[in-house]
Amino acid sequence: MTDLEAALRTAVRGEVGFDVTSRALTTMDASNYRRVPLGVVAPRDADDVAAVLEVCRARGVPVVARGGGTSIAGQATGTGVVLDFTRHMNRLVSLDRETRTAVVQPGLVLDRLQRAAAPHGLRFGPDPSTHSRCTLGGMIGNNSCGSHSVAWGTTADSVRELAVLTARGKRLRLGQEWAGAPEGLRELVDGDLARLRTGFPDLPRRISGYALDALLPERGADVARSFCGSEGTLGVLTEAVVRLVEAPRARALAVLGYADEAGAAEAAAGLLPLGPLTVEGMAADLVPSASAAGLPRGGAWLFVETGADTAAEARTRAEAVVRAADVVDALVVTDPAGQRALWRIREDASGTATRMPDSSEAWPGWEDCAVPPVRLGAYLRDFRALLSAHDLRGTPYGHFGDGCIHVRIDFDLLTDAGVARFRRFSEELADLVVAHGGSLSGEHGDGQARAELLPRMYGAETIALFERAKAVWDPDDLLNPGMLVRPAPLDSNLRFSVLPREPVDVTFGYPSDGGDFSAAVRRCVGVAKCRTTSVAGSSVMCPSFRATGDEAHSTRGRARLLHEMLAGELVTDGWRSTEVRDALDLCLSCKGCRSDCPVEVDMATYKAEFLHHHYAGRRRPAAHYAMGWLPVWLRWAARTRTAPVVNALASVRPLAAVAKRLGGIAGERKVPRLAGETFSGWWRRRPAEAGRAGDLVVLWPDTFTEHLSPSVGRAAVRVLEAAGLRVALPPTLRARGGRVGDGTTKSPTALLTARRSRVCCGLTYVSTGQLDRARAVMRRTLDLMAPVLETSAPVVVLEPSCAAALRTDLPELLHDDPRAARLAARVVTFAEALERHAPDWTPPALGRPVTGQTHCHQHAVLGDAADRRLREAAGLTGELTGGCCGLAGNFGFEDGHYEVSAACAEDQLLPAVREAPDGAVVLADGFSCRTQLEQLAGVRGRHLAEVLAEALEGE
Repeated sequence: MTDLEAALRTAVRGEVGFDVTSRALTTMDASNYRRVPLGVVAPRDADDVAAVLEVCRARGVPVVARGGGTSIAGQATGTGVVLDFTRHMNRLVSLDRETRTAVVQPGLVLDRLQRAAAPHGLRFGPDPSTHSRCTLGGMIGNNSCGSHSVAWGTTADSVRELAVLTARGKRLRLGQEWAGAPEGLRELVDGDLARLRTGFPDLPRRISGYALDALLPERGADVARSFCGSEGTLGVLTEAVVRLVEAPRARALAVLGYADEAGAAEAAAGLLPLGPLTVEGMAADLVPSASAAGLPRGGAWLFVETGADTAAEARTRAEAVVRAADVVDALVVTDPAGQRALWRIREDASGTATRMPDSSEAWPGWEDCAVPPVRLGAYLRDFRALLSAHDLRGTPYGHFGDGCIHVRIDFDLLTDAGVARFRRFSEELADLVVAHGGSLSGEHGDGQARAELLPRMYGAETIALFERAKAVWDPDDLLNPGMLVRPAPLDSNLRFSVLPREPVDVTFGYPSDGGDFSAAVRRCVGVAKCRTTSVAGSSVMCPSFRATGDEAHSTRGRARLLHEMLAGELVTDGWRSTEVRDALDLCLSCKGCRSDCPVEVDMATYKAEFLHHHYAGRRRPAAHYAMGWLPVWLRWAARTRTAPVVNALASVRPLAAVAKRLGGIAGERKVPRLAGETFSGWWRRRPAEAGRAGDLVVLWPDTFTEHLSPSVGRAAVRVLEAAGLRVALPPTLRARGGRVGDGTTKSPTALLTARRSRVCCGLTYVSTGQLDRARAVMRRTLDLMAPVLETSAPVVVLEPSCAAALRTDLPELLHDDPRAARLAARVVTFAEALERHAPDWTPPALGRPVTGQTHCHQHAVLGDAADRRLREAAGLTGELTGGCCGLAGNFGFEDGHYEVSAACAEDQLLPAVREAPDGAVVLADGFSCRTQLEQLAGVRGRHLAEVLAEALEGE
């Protein structure tokens, strides 16, 4: 233990982390930059903060305050001690409806404040797109804004008082009329009043530099306002009094379509006199094709929100906006759900912008320049020309009403030549912004990305004034050094420089990343949507983070550890890393991040890849053998007809306890009962003439349906045949040299030498990282399915996790076998099969409410649109929740996972079932979901096929 670590552990009550994992999780924020800290402290209160500052001051160690870690410019990273305010100092201290103020701690997430204020008809005005995970402290540090700044201004406009600790331990209470000003600050201002009155651009989004002009006497000498946007370089915030605003009772959203972004930009300023709440802009190449269907015609759009006391008034104001705008097309939406869906398109741009249309990478760095709104159209044209001159691409979007533009650009930050071009472009763009009267930062702060270029905006004398102000507050330069004044070069500390230049040898194909595992890990840019504490709609990501609240258990945290593993500086033992293994241990492999992460990080795949290498040539955990090889054990039980014996032994508690301990299974879990008759056994007993008419569909007998829930398979056959389809099962004979099992092979030799086998998607082997075994099982399956692939028959898969494995894991693991992609393309869900191949069939009318949860793999990989339509056609009303059931295949059964598994179920699924109306049908298409419901709530969940089959029997 170092002297610094020992001193901190003695001085503070909060957690002190100098271990590899704690440091690795904070090497990066959402910027291009990386710094390795000495350690991380999670202070419990202001006294802890003071103690950290005293210890670090005595040793000359810098201190960096960190909130949600979503900063774009690199200001939330450092080489000294990082203060993590999200763990303890994250409370809403009080909220006063009469004064419209709230007292907050720096680690409070914005959405928590908004939820607390909403019942009083109030809200905090600024709302960045990261509102579900950014903190008030970070917003004050960066002077964040958000989409409603045209109505409610920046964070500085919403601050009343700030409690601050200086680096030398002085406690200040900042406010107006010089309240809390450190000694020497007033003298500094009084000595340079002329410069403060003339040297700062007058525009709504001027965030760059220190806001020293807020200290002018005619502006109330507001020390709290001047502190906003100082990026943790002047003092450490411990508490804030913030102003709240009245929230409109009703809102409407006008979406205005324009031919291009320049047209939208030129129109934005003209809409401001109408008093909108937002004027946001984005272009078509940032919108996924599936989302574009809900937008009006055009190549770019303005999102203009209006508010009023009634829905009719809000709509009237939105329609007035449409009339005032010269548009290609327009749409006015008053339905709150419809508005949320459209706003999600805009909010996800911060992630989707990180990938160009051809899937190449794009990066921040010039994320939020701002110019006067009336100059925005001209600026965008010049900006586009500059991009072309440097052979770069980027798609602007952002706060058009405030002249603030976000853009990610396809810089090559992996080679020396690319980094040199990044510098040249940055210098020329800074000059362009200044020429248009703008600010280098309009929202996210300067950080390392832009601070070096501030002299181009302010001139040398104002920069010298900034340095003097920094010295007044922090004479020892301990607080976030290298930011704003005496900055580090904008092309140093790039996070990509430590990654391997040659592709890493991996097993999955990573088709969206050119087969490069490093590129796959680089996908995580720190947007941190995985750190949200509540689920919106049907979204899933990230259940383990919501259960533990630990950054290591977020998708971003795991991606950061993988990044450090590849870098090899902090995590030094590569694939053998215990730090990475432990962080991935609580990943449920729910695949939620594959769809809910704006950049489609696929941590389930990365986890399988890591486990494959981590345990190569070594003994695995017992659970990998017990549950990874589950298809083998269940087939043996079926072949030996010992299912009744297994069930009987499992019912004897002492024997079950021993078996679970040996198999690495959680003691709290019950061993599921094996079916007395397998699904295929029932199938063989069916009359030969059954179901011979109609189009052919091949029903996949997955391991769970075959051995544990054959009732689901029987029900699916009943419904598919009622819909007029002819059902068949996959072949079970695999020839040593020729084809069998296709109904045409006549050779006695081929039949005699064929081996009986079963298809399997390989899911259990993939989820436990046994990828060599998974590939062998998948190749055997492709051999068996060869006759099916020569037909046009769809393959109906009832278990969502197995369908997802066939759709994604199969072609990505067997990327060298064209049959894998062909089979993946054939896979359909139960609802998709009925919709596509029996479109004229009408399901029985049930007329009942439903509850339950959309399977996480269904949401992430398969989609549930067909299921929604089938439920609606059957008269099943209501919505299923999002999230993950928490059992997640082998995860919830593994020893040590029970508490997190149960917490995941309590997040969405179990409350939804408890609150369901009487007579509600509990839908759970996944075997894991049904098992979790039974074991934790004593509730029987049913597959949609079972519900429909039961209704058919009653007709």
